[in-house]
Amino acid sequence: MEGSGALNIKVTNFGPIVEADVDLRPFTLFVGPSNTGKSYLAIMIYALHQLFGESSAHFPPTRGSLRHRHHLWGNRPKDEALLPDDAANDFLDWAQRMLSEEAEVPNPLPEKIAALLRSLLESVEAPDEFAGDEIAHCFGLESPAQLVRSPGRTGAQVVLRRYVGTGQKGEEPFVHQLDISKQGTVRFSASIPANQPLWYRGDLSQWMLSLEREIWTEQGAASKEGQRLAFSSIDDLVGAVFPHIIGPVGSPAYYLPAGRTGVMHAHRVVVSSMLRSATIAGIRPVSAMPMLSGVLADFLEQLIAFGDMRGRKRHGKEALATQLEKTILEGAVRLEESAESESYPSFSYHPTGWKDSLPLMHASSMVSELAPVVLYLRHVVRPGDVLIIEEPESHLHPAMQVEFTRLLAAAVREGIRIIVTTHSEWVLEELANLVSASTLTRDDRELLKGDDLALEKHEVGAWLFEPEGQAKGSTVQEIELNSESGTFPSGYDGVAADLHNRWADISGYSE
Repeated sequence: MEGSGALNIKVTNFGPIVEADVDLRPFTLFVGPSNTGKSYLAIMIYALHQLFGESSAHFPPTRGSLRHRHHLWGNRPKDEALLPDDAANDFLDWAQRMLSEEAEVPNPLPEKIAALLRSLLESVEAPDEFAGDEIAHCFGLESPAQLVRSPGRTGAQVVLRRYVGTGQKGEEPFVHQLDISKQGTVRFSASIPANQPLWYRGDLSQWMLSLEREIWTEQGAASKEGQRLAFSSIDDLVGAVFPHIIGPVGSPAYYLPAGRTGVMHAHRVVVSSMLRSATIAGIRPVSAMPMLSGVLADFLEQLIAFGDMRGRKRHGKEALATQLEKTILEGAVRLEESAESESYPSFSYHPTGWKDSLPLMHASSMVSELAPVVLYLRHVVRPGDVLIIEEPESHLHPAMQVEFTRLLAAAVREGIRIIVTTHSEWVLEELANLVSASTLTRDDRELLKGDDLALEKHEVGAWLFEPEGQAKGSTVQEIELNSESGTFPSGYDGVAADLHNRWADISGYSE
């Protein structure tokens, strides 16, 4: 069977980061001082999801995807989109045999077919304007060149490695690489190892049915129509294999940026102004640059799209959203029709026990901070999706930070992948407790609160971003769980020690 594998991202000379080599686990935390690149890496991960992933079923389609653009010869004229005779014959012969036998597509694919797909997947190594535009959009920049760390002599590099099988680093991974030049050109390349089988996900029956037409010449070779059919069918097959070679990055991702409290308070004013000035649907009028750029624009656009979800069946994790409302918010976040327009929604907060709801802008900053999390969990995020949250501790009392960490662990238990940037020692300590709890026996864990939220060590990754003065950038290292202290040592305790020592000095002088 297909292994779950592991996913790794390595960036060099990227923004403020000299180098980072990070394993993306079900629960991933980025920790460290401000301006060290935590958000840079988080946004880059989001951009990779936009480049390689599927469009969300709930929000407007993404601007495109490399999974559909980079393989085969998609830009070639139709008349030239032919496979070599041998390749077309092999593929059509295999596909017809599968159809006639009413057999499921083997997992993995037959080696002869897999070899053809590997050659096609590796055949594209060229500048990709779409990738550059998408990356620039996510960061809100005019050009990807602005992401190249200065004063570096070379460009930036982003390498995505997908390990399959047992997921051990000794295995040869699927590699997708983006090279960003100092001029802003983005070059895409892929490496598909020959010793790795290709697994298929999906249903080939729809296009296989078209193979019943006449596709062979009198000489037994594929006709020109058969070659075109083989080409288009392999194109579909590559798309079906792509989730295996790219892993979790092929799933939808949602980014909740810092400052979302202000966006939740002011979105009605912002949207109303933008709709009045827009000349096309959505929030991007015709202009050289969009009115809003980056993950903040996507977040705002998705808030607008929530208006279409009123009254529809909820597709997210209702229990998690309700738990957040009950244990932290002590009230419900509601999605209502706006008084100004039916095309975008209004959000309110109904405190437990109250008769009436409050407009969200009149609720506490804690409620506004967590309201988007409630909305995404309830209406959007499904198992396998990725939820990226910047600074979830903002506006939360330390006790609530602990409770929210537990809720994120519950989301991971439901199959949602979580990425968090944080400065909170409380978040780290509770996460360390949840990992430590996984080492206990079931009987012992039953005596503890929330034993079902325990996370295995391999499910959690905490990464420390540290400034390097000599390199004029930051480096990233994994924070290993300290078995003696039961914590992820982040350096925050040094701040507490300095404060205590300062108090001791002050006390000494006061005597």
